[in-house]
Amino acid sequence: MEEVASRVKTNEEVIEDLTKDLQNSHIPDDFEASDSDSTKPEAPQHLSDDSDDEELKNQELDLIDEEKEARREQAIVLKNKGNDEFKNCKYLESIGTYSEALRLCPLKYSSDRAILYANRAASKINVERKASAIDDCTKAITLNDKYVRAYLRRAKLYEETDKLDESLEDFKKILELDPGNKEALSATHRLPSLIEERNEKLKTEMLGKLKDLGNMFLRPFGLSTNNFKLQQDPNTGGYSVNFQQNGSN
Repeated sequence: MEEVASRVKTNEEVIEDLTKDLQNSHIPDDFEASDSDSTKPEAPQHLSDDSDDEELKNQELDLIDEEKEARREQAIVLKNKGNDEFKNCKYLESIGTYSEALRLCPLKYSSDRAILYANRAASKINVERKASAIDDCTKAITLNDKYVRAYLRRAKLYEETDKLDESLEDFKKILELDPGNKEALSATHRLPSLIEERNEKLKTEMLGKLKDLGNMFLRPFGLSTNNFKLQQDPNTGGYSVNFQQNGSN
């Protein structure tokens, strides 16, 4: 399996890193189904569902085309079994079944593997394994970059996990592939204002934390951030800092 790229830190995490020392110094493709359920079983932490692409590649070295096709057919049988398990809300079982199918399905059948990853993502959503579901959607998209359902499922997951910028990008991609997609159209109108609101909130929080940090360093000199006036240039949006003595206007 290709190694998933390192997660980019959120703005909140970057701010937290900067100030951490302040105090101490989505749906199987063969049918329509909901990605959520009111009674979601807990997924055991030890459950392993990854297929190793490198190992699979090595296994296939000595297989002739007929044997690869036979493995593909077995994988399709397992996919159908996983779909039935999903329909019956047996989400953990379906995760295992889709994983078994991925360990069988030859790498050359990228479209089939994309579907298996996307279907497995739908099952993971229902046991609150959102980060892993995002990974599976990404693998599906890597195998099929026109896979609208995988983009849609990942876009929703990104929004649910407060990755609004990534969500918006996925919804925009969906509109490139399917201009009439109602969910994507709605999201591209909804998300920009949410992103702006979040950014303003983060900016306020960051300035507050930086002010506290500044006060900590200025206190030994009898100063505080109140001695410095922050002014924003209305034309550029940039800031300048002016020093003022205590008691001055």
